[in-house]
Amino acid sequence: MDKLDFFADEEYAGIRADKAVSMFEPSLSRSAVQKLLEKGLVTVGGKPQSKNYKLKYGDKIEITLPEPEPTDIRPMNIPLDIFYEDADLLVVNKPKGMVVHPAPGHYDDTLVNALMNHCGDSLSGINGEIRPGIVHRIDKDTGGLLMVAKNDAAHIALAEQIRDHSFRREYRAVLCGNPKEDMGVVDRPLGRHPYDRKKQTIGGVNPRDAVTRWAVLERYRYFCNVKCVLETGRTHQIRVHMLSIGHPVAGDTVYGGEKNDFGLRGQCLFAAVLGFTHPSTGKYMEFEAPLPRWYTDFIDRIKRSNW
Repeated sequence: MDKLDFFADEEYAGIRADKAVSMFEPSLSRSAVQKLLEKGLVTVGGKPQSKNYKLKYGDKIEITLPEPEPTDIRPMNIPLDIFYEDADLLVVNKPKGMVVHPAPGHYDDTLVNALMNHCGDSLSGINGEIRPGIVHRIDKDTGGLLMVAKNDAAHIALAEQIRDHSFRREYRAVLCGNPKEDMGVVDRPLGRHPYDRKKQTIGGVNPRDAVTRWAVLERYRYFCNVKCVLETGRTHQIRVHMLSIGHPVAGDTVYGGEKNDFGLRGQCLFAAVLGFTHPSTGKYMEFEAPLPRWYTDFIDRIKRSNW
């Protein structure tokens, strides 16, 4: 069994144990953490606690990861655009519109279904099941590069890089309007929206530090093409941060505040660059995916229509 541990600092103090653990290790869902708590595999100060226990500053939390069990996720023969693969990991170019994990309403045709078919028995069990370890996620309607761990050691090492902010993630986005500046930094904490659990907002419930660096690549009449570099990786970070400066991502009907009249299916946001230190070799690796057709077609339409 593998073990993880951390101390409750200002970020985790006052938060329920199940949420704090899933925040510390994003690959563990709240339901998975609750199962670990029920089995006594998550301890606080050496003692088992309930999911409702609120952490105190300085608490030491230890997580014991059980041996993985078979999963009921169905392998599916779905083509994968694999940028890199070795015994430890894969870098996959996820298409726009594909869900990453099976969930209610999306049990099939997800990236994990495709990975189950591709990887066979070579899978990470960090989630408590024999399944690919999704180290970080991108939204359904955001396409681009995604990291997948094939064993627990790789998963833990890569997740640590994300927590240490040494994992490079660079996005391309088309924004509504044109910022006055050519570049900037949004340093505003994000938390769950108090009235809509599916949304994030500046501040919000249990806010966490969030930093996005952006730069304009090309300006149009009513839009601009930008790059966004994440220093942190919070849920919907770029979408909420760009909205906060008055320039929501084009096509984002959740955070755009307007009807999608741009011919887009969801936000015009693409995870273009992924950089990390390989967990076995210690060498830095970086990959860049070309902009997909739906993205370049939208820019062409902007130019033709003088938007």
